[in-house]
Amino acid sequence: MIAEELGVLILVVLALLVVAAVFSAAETALTAASRGRMHQLERDGDKAAGRVNTLLSDQETMIGAVLLCYNLVSILGSALATAFITTVFPGALGIAIATGIMTVLVVVFVEVLPKTLAIVRPDDVARSLSGPMLAAVRILGPVIRAVQTIVRGALRLFGVRLDTSADPSTAHEEIRGAVEYHHSEGAVESGDRRMLGGVLDLAEVTVSEVMVHRKSMSIIDADLPTDELISRALASEHSRLPLYRGEAENVVGVLHTKDLFRAIAGVHGDTAEVDLAQVMREPWFIPETTHLKEQLEAFLKRRRHFALVVDEYGALQGLVTLEDILEEIVGEIEDEHDDAIQGVRRQADGWVHVDGEVTVRDLNRALDWNLPDDHAVTVAGLVIHEARTIPEPGQTFVFHGHRFRILKRQRNQITQLAVSPPTDSSEG
Repeated sequence: MIAEELGVLILVVLALLVVAAVFSAAETALTAASRGRMHQLERDGDKAAGRVNTLLSDQETMIGAVLLCYNLVSILGSALATAFITTVFPGALGIAIATGIMTVLVVVFVEVLPKTLAIVRPDDVARSLSGPMLAAVRILGPVIRAVQTIVRGALRLFGVRLDTSADPSTAHEEIRGAVEYHHSEGAVESGDRRMLGGVLDLAEVTVSEVMVHRKSMSIIDADLPTDELISRALASEHSRLPLYRGEAENVVGVLHTKDLFRAIAGVHGDTAEVDLAQVMREPWFIPETTHLKEQLEAFLKRRRHFALVVDEYGALQGLVTLEDILEEIVGEIEDEHDDAIQGVRRQADGWVHVDGEVTVRDLNRALDWNLPDDHAVTVAGLVIHEARTIPEPGQTFVFHGHRFRILKRQRNQITQLAVSPPTDSSEG
């Protein structure tokens, strides 16, 4: 009789430990499962992934149900084992033996083994156990809500209030962190890392950081004789050219070479007969504080590729094109008219000669460096910001793991400098 009772008890305890192991694995798998992959699988018709997403939509309730079930079965198993062993070995000795046996069983087979499996294959384990876990959450819902009320009340006593509202920036940071992690592991190439990071940066970077500065703009005087104006337009490497009257900042229109070709064809090649007032388009002015994401949406909505950038006083600062924004994502888009890396010239000794007007972002993309662009747009601006002065030619500074040597200066503007490669400690 005692042998039968012992056999039944052992089977019951083992069954309880197996159930506890299932809940232990479910807790780890559900918290480690990829929500992005689960959403994609659900969209593809995977019902198990749909159950996982249902559980993850209310993680507080899910965790509460899993922990309640886990503790219930594991404590019950320990209590039954202790009750029986103390009948054979009365007193403290029986309690010590029961504690030792159950500790080994729980740690090895209920904690370490199932959690290791769940960590190695979280998505598969979460999908496999989603059915019983969802049933447990629904059955124990009222009990879990009561526990949550007690927990929230206890936390309020210590001044802690739980806010479950999602922070929009958290998702971006999570994606960025995942990209950086997989890049460091070698699973994501540098080009893909920059491209994905460029997409995330669109909402943070303004047009003033990527625009063509007014000093570098190709612009034509609208009061020039028609023949001369058309000749300059056709000789330009750009397809869209701002036209001004009087001062260069007084832009009155934008000339598109495609429109110009149509107009010339319409008068059978007699350029003197071309009415430029009818050919040029109205300029589109945007504030320099516009973010690239907003401007990209505006370009798509208006079906235009070109805008002029002005400051808060309405003064012309530069121009931005759809290509400038796309280059923030895919990198430099080169055609037969572009230099490979404009303003950046590699030297035989490893140093790089850089024009002062080259942006920090372009330099980082061209050479895969990590110079900061939080306080300065151009390389010259970065040096001035860090040096707290306008350097003289020949001066050398060390910032962010690079050496910056000033080569040329025109008035108060640094026009050319040399930058050394990063030291090993500065590479990130």
